[in-house]
Amino acid sequence: MADRVLRGSRLGAVSYETDRNHDLAPRQIVRYVSPNGHEFEVPFANDAEAPATWESPQGGLGKRVDGSEPEQKKTKPPRTHWDMLLERRSLGELEELLSERLELLRERRAEIA
Repeated sequence: MADRVLRGSRLGAVSYETDRNHDLAPRQIVRYVSPNGHEFEVPFANDAEAPATWESPQGGLGKRVDGSEPEQKKTKPPRTHWDMLLERRSLGELEELLSERLELLRERRAEIA
């Protein structure tokens, strides 16, 4: 008889419990507005920190209605070739290399002329 009760059901895939007589976790509702003006709400747990932006169901990135702007990430200035060169050599070494290369170029030009 017990075999017939479970026939056709997927064990572990579906919960047969109901939400009756159970208290849900306390929640907070955070309102967002998308760039096209659509407002939507997202529930979060009371102890969760709601993000400043959230993906809108209509597409785009919605910002919080309460006005808190997302923090701008600090960006490093791009490293130039000169910056990378100065990490490897000092100015004195660079001046010495430059004078050596200029001397070689002058010798080649003297040979050609």
